[in-house]
Amino acid sequence: MYEQRNHPLLSRAKFARRVARRLLLALFLVGIALGLGVFGYHYIGGLSWIDSLLNASMILGGMGPVDPLHSDAAKLFASGYALFSGLAFVGIAGLMIGPFAHRLLHRFHIEGK
Repeated sequence: MYEQRNHPLLSRAKFARRVARRLLLALFLVGIALGLGVFGYHYIGGLSWIDSLLNASMILGGMGPVDPLHSDAAKLFASGYALFSGLAFVGIAGLMIGPFAHRLLHRFHIEGK
């Protein structure tokens, strides 16, 4: 996927395309995660669509829920979604940082020769 240590550093244009592909993948994953939360809060939690979007966005962004949930099923969903969102955040952050970290380490390796 990435260039090996004996290959030269990618050009800026190719690196920009790599970062753009990762950004698109990250946005896609955020959209799926947000969609799961919205549907869960709407159908399991009984919230309106806009309230479901607000709660899912706040949980996915790490801020916490806004509306109280009244059923046990909704509370279990919110608990699972919060855990999922924390892991999704870490994974998506790693996905975005990966190309930059690799380029930096690859540059250090080239300069060390």
